[in-house]
Amino acid sequence: MTSSRAGLVAEPGDLIDVANLVTRYYTETPDPDNVDQQVAFGTSGHRGSSLKTSFNEQHIAAITQAICEYRAEQGFTGPLFIGRDTHALSEPAWATALEVLVANDVTVLVDDRDGYTPTPAVSHAIIRANAGKSLDGPGLADGIVVTPSHNPPADGGFKYNPPHGGPADSDATSVIARRANELIRAGLDGVRRVPFARARAAAAAYDFMGTYVDDLPSVLDIDRVRDAGIRIGADPLGGASVAYWAAIAERHKLDLTVVNPLVDATWRFMTLDWDEKIRMDCSSPSAMASLIAQKDRFDIATGNDADADRHGIVTPDGGLMNPNHFLAVAIGYLFGGARPDWPAAARIGKTLVSSSMIDRVAADLGKPLVEVPVGFKWFVPGLVDGSFGFGGEESAGASFLRRDGSTWTTDKDGILLALLASEILAATGSTPSQLYAGLVDLHGAPAYARVDAPANREQKAKLAALSPADVTATELAGEPITARLTEAPGNGEAIGGLKVTTESAWFAARPSGTEDVYKIYAESFRGPEHLARVQAEAREVVSAALG
Repeated sequence: MTSSRAGLVAEPGDLIDVANLVTRYYTETPDPDNVDQQVAFGTSGHRGSSLKTSFNEQHIAAITQAICEYRAEQGFTGPLFIGRDTHALSEPAWATALEVLVANDVTVLVDDRDGYTPTPAVSHAIIRANAGKSLDGPGLADGIVVTPSHNPPADGGFKYNPPHGGPADSDATSVIARRANELIRAGLDGVRRVPFARARAAAAAYDFMGTYVDDLPSVLDIDRVRDAGIRIGADPLGGASVAYWAAIAERHKLDLTVVNPLVDATWRFMTLDWDEKIRMDCSSPSAMASLIAQKDRFDIATGNDADADRHGIVTPDGGLMNPNHFLAVAIGYLFGGARPDWPAAARIGKTLVSSSMIDRVAADLGKPLVEVPVGFKWFVPGLVDGSFGFGGEESAGASFLRRDGSTWTTDKDGILLALLASEILAATGSTPSQLYAGLVDLHGAPAYARVDAPANREQKAKLAALSPADVTATELAGEPITARLTEAPGNGEAIGGLKVTTESAWFAARPSGTEDVYKIYAESFRGPEHLARVQAEAREVVSAALG
């Protein structure tokens, strides 16, 4: 249910106390026996808040030491690129990590402007550093991004990207998390550390922004965007892309306005999300309300979350696009002739909770589609070897190959996808919203939604461990069930939940990693009323399976 203040500018009572938040980062001590205060890597690293004693100095010192030990065991002897976003806890966590990295004799590369660094810029840097090297050979670089992505201002996050440049898989994160928790339990005995002044002096400078911005023409047709005179409005939402958008406008001579150049750790300029929380979710109409209100000023307006790994696309004729809609349009454009030098066999990657419109677009193009579990890490191998031309997920995260078919980034790139919207308009003369309307005329109009249902820790664990045999239902919303999936059809990996499909609809249920709920994703090509039936019966199916 949408809150009465959703979409309204934050009020003083909504803002965090930054001084208290940072003080508690240094003064609170996690309880190693409290599962909510332990290190735990989700799909995008460890996240928490110093207010909940789940993101504190001990956590970051221990995680960083564990990363140092892991990279030494793996033989990663190259430099480590480290970036941070604009969350209040990112700066102190970045400093802690630097002290531990340098103490472990890691060559650390930090931003040469001492500024903020988007996730895609770190991935881009790792890919460039390791170009031409075997990913199991010596001298490999890796990276850390200090960010909780779109999470509220009180949260912190810490992500590790190994030499392939993308999110670390569970083989790495499980080892890192286990060792980090051992170190916390031991009172950080075993953590090496030097004073910050010494660590900062030892770190080398890297031009994250200039290298990334200068390289954009290798992945996008920037000339076409400039020549078409596309008027672009870019809203960094107070995040790490703030300086990047100004640099892109200047370097590539685009008609681009940075709608909001402000950075403030309280995010006092944000409009409240659906639940009256400040959240830099560029796929949320409530969080993006201020940019949507300016849609008529621009041909294309875009937003990014705090670390710029997500994108939001706003058009004058359609407002904020549903992320699934833009993914379908982007895939149709890129694979429909816009990238003739891509490998002919390049596949389309999607998460299994993304819209089936993508399936229909892929089938119409005659291109192979690979459906993987939730998490961008599943696209990494394909983006590295070029077997995936594009990888995208329902939460507005995607990346794709350079124009010559080589790797661009292996992590989500919100800047890239935002600029692609302008290329699409310049090349086709139609906005992405207009192109999606054409897809609807061709394939039908899917109704898609995500809702939450309550579940305790035990129920969530059971949901994550379901097998197809646990689902006894034969019909869903009046249609025969065609598949019961607990493994992704694209790679056979466990989905950590359940997906049930029929000819015209599907639902997927997955436990939340941070709340006592499970998420139900559902879609129907038979309209909103049928979608509501799918959602209601999905709860019944899951409840029966959980016993």
